[in-house]
Amino acid sequence: MIFALLACAALFTIAGVGYALWRTGGQSVEAYVAARGQFGRGALTATLFASAMGSWILFGPPEAATWGGLPAIVGYALGSALPPLCYIPLGRRLRTLMPEGHALTEYVRHRYGRAMHVFTLTIMVFYLFIALTAQVTGMAFILQLVADVPLWITAAVVLGATIAYTALGGLRASIFTDGVQALLLLPLLAAGTVVAVYTVGGTAPLTERVAARAPDLLHWTHGPGVQGGLALVIGIGAASLFNQGTWQRVYAAESEKALRTSFATVAGAMGLTVVGTGLLGLAAVGADAADPPSTALFGLLLDAAPPGVGLGLVLLGLTLVMSSADTVLNALASLVVVDLRQALPSLSANILLRVARWTTVGLAVPVFVIASQGYSVLYLFLVADLVCAAALVPVFGGLVSARLTNRGALVGTAAGLVGGGALFPAPGATQPALLPAFVAALLVPAVVAVPMSAVSNKSPFDFASLRREVTAIEE
Repeated sequence: MIFALLACAALFTIAGVGYALWRTGGQSVEAYVAARGQFGRGALTATLFASAMGSWILFGPPEAATWGGLPAIVGYALGSALPPLCYIPLGRRLRTLMPEGHALTEYVRHRYGRAMHVFTLTIMVFYLFIALTAQVTGMAFILQLVADVPLWITAAVVLGATIAYTALGGLRASIFTDGVQALLLLPLLAAGTVVAVYTVGGTAPLTERVAARAPDLLHWTHGPGVQGGLALVIGIGAASLFNQGTWQRVYAAESEKALRTSFATVAGAMGLTVVGTGLLGLAAVGADAADPPSTALFGLLLDAAPPGVGLGLVLLGLTLVMSSADTVLNALASLVVVDLRQALPSLSANILLRVARWTTVGLAVPVFVIASQGYSVLYLFLVADLVCAAALVPVFGGLVSARLTNRGALVGTAAGLVGGGALFPAPGATQPALLPAFVAALLVPAVVAVPMSAVSNKSPFDFASLRREVTAIEE
């Protein structure tokens, strides 16, 4: 199994390094973090799909199904599908206002000032780091479950292989390998569907077994499922809009038509995939294979499916993880470079490029330490979702309304954090109720920021200033 892991990782590394040497030799720091207008519908759809997918698809939806049933599956699917749809109008708006932009943080800095900028930058870095750590940890657990491979070996292989081409080729190498990984993901997901149908035996046996063991999971009014599903819509939806890797790809679209088509296609694909893996979580409950819930899918398939499924899961998991890990690594490096350039404009482009590459390498160290120990970052993930929900209305409200003030955005976000934080469950809660906290974090900022801005004497923000102030990184 280790040989399969190494072989698959080497395939992606060779593809990424080869592309980097062929197409990105002598590239500028601007090209390292941005690919403005370079990719059409096919390539953009492939990179968005591969980047959005990750090992979470094998753990999250099946686990949610074990306690929330059908409502939680639908909530998870909506939470995954809505962000790509939201990126269509928001992305078009940002591309119009900042045609030479690189990151959401640039808009926030010029729209609201330093304080809101630092806050947004912090939550974006925090969210991306936690997401990367969770992905690598999830892959390490897959190898441990399937073949008892030590966690540190898997973490080292995944990170080493991903860094090899991402640090060298930057964003373009990441997008290229996403295309290769998407070509592999599609047949693996199709094969997984066939195996799942064979294992479960169709929808009738599935519903009969679940109805016998946990009938509440099949009811659309199942209380924990409804509350959990709504919390997932808010939490996942809010956090996904602060993903710098996706904002880089908004700018990588060659046209607004390509942006619209690609994001809409990925929204549908995400929703369908989440529903599929979620239903496998239900099937695991019916087969009495959902203990522990976090590995319900593996408990179902490894016990009942034909031989070779374990290898397929390893290949699928590695493809999922590397496709999202390279996106996150380059996204974090781009945030560092863009903000460093604003803080220290005298730094040369060559120094910024070296900073970007070493940032990519350096970020892997703490991720490896956490993943090799198998620490759970689920609670931190939920905290990141809550913080993103509190910032959602102030940040994106200011993208469409010139009346929203800096003070209103800051006070509103702080109020949302206080309101949501007060209702947020403590670590270790057996059945955490997240919906009240997420609703408070989402709505309180609007209740506070909008009236404050309405009574303010400040002049409306001049959106045209963004085009003048946000420029490409000079060589």
